[in-house]
Amino acid sequence: MSLMSRRALLTTTAGAAAGLAVAGCGDQKPGKAAAPPPARKTGEKSGASGAHVPDQAVTLIGDGSTAHTGPQPNQPTVDRLEPGQTPPQFVIFSWDGAGEVGNGLFPRFRKLAADYGASMTFNLSGLYLLPEDKKMMYDPPNSPLGASDIGYLADDHIKMTLDNLRNAWREGHEMATHFNGHFCSGRASVGRWTPADWQSEIDQAVSFVTQWKTNTGWHDDEPLPFDYASELTGSRTPCLLGQSNLIPTAAALGWRYDTSNPGGIQVWPDKMQGVWNFPLQAIPFPGHKFEVLSMDYNMLANQSHAATKSDPRNYPGWRSQATASYIAGFQRAYETNRAPMYIGNHFEQWNGGIYMDAVEEAFKHIASVAETSKDVRLVSFRQFVDWLDAQDPQVLARLRTLDVGEKPAGGWGAFLSASATAPQGAAKDSVTSAT
Repeated sequence: MSLMSRRALLTTTAGAAAGLAVAGCGDQKPGKAAAPPPARKTGEKSGASGAHVPDQAVTLIGDGSTAHTGPQPNQPTVDRLEPGQTPPQFVIFSWDGAGEVGNGLFPRFRKLAADYGASMTFNLSGLYLLPEDKKMMYDPPNSPLGASDIGYLADDHIKMTLDNLRNAWREGHEMATHFNGHFCSGRASVGRWTPADWQSEIDQAVSFVTQWKTNTGWHDDEPLPFDYASELTGSRTPCLLGQSNLIPTAAALGWRYDTSNPGGIQVWPDKMQGVWNFPLQAIPFPGHKFEVLSMDYNMLANQSHAATKSDPRNYPGWRSQATASYIAGFQRAYETNRAPMYIGNHFEQWNGGIYMDAVEEAFKHIASVAETSKDVRLVSFRQFVDWLDAQDPQVLARLRTLDVGEKPAGGWGAFLSASATAPQGAAKDSVTSAT
């Protein structure tokens, strides 16, 4: 089967058989911050977190909700592939919502990342820093003031979320956005939003993050130790809808990537209007002939028809199946085309928390491979973009010719040799359409 026909087939399969891909609200307990480890290559394993070292210089921004505190700790140096070099296997774990509601999931996965020297991306829902008594400040497109399809957080949960965001940034994780009200259906759906609607939504998300002190009245609390307006360079839309109209706005803002397309497969990425496109991917689904999108909700949709509380007797098998699916996707890429793998998650205890257990087990498996192979790198989306942007465009174009599960002809040394990647004309971004 040709490359293009296989891509078309798997994209269709992912949408039809893997269920609707919905990036829902993720919420959750404060933890300890990490001291910055030594510099490392993009995604190279670093030491576990320790006690937080106070910021040496703090320059408050605006009302003091955010601050300049210097370069972000725990960031890798960026390397460039040499001719004939085997590309790293990048794996990116990301979390939608990124709120903490007291069930300990945010600190649980921060600790897991610290234990293995990994970085992740947290797609923060801006409303999680806006008190409910100030909800009329939110003006969502095509909806009444204050409307939201996810709940506003209680004050103590806002404080927990702020604490986790501070520590996560200091530990080296990325702060991206999941926007605000999470509208997935009807007239309000983000799938109907215009580029102007997305601009309004983004402006409001940034304002809720950068003015939380004004909105809460907690002026004596510690600021977020980063400039969110400049930190924000990527997103995932609610329910993976609306990417086609988001991209023009994202490009105009200078955003570097988006992860909202539900029609992806395990191949090397390209760009849409100058913005890197990192879609959730179809990965093997043990026990089925079809593949499933690489997100916890899609495991749920296929296993329990989206029921979040099911017969507990099913939980052990479903947990094992979800774990095996993530691992199979990783192994397929690692042993063949080395396409980056993207795994999306929510801080949710669906079906007894089996999807949190599954993603942790899969993470540990991948990290164990990384223990013995510097070729495996657990990074954030922004760190991956840094690496992509440092590469020879002809090398990336060459990598994009590899199909799902396709090994490089003649081995990596020949496939990425200087002669194989010599310029054949001006490199151009490939333009794709969201599904």
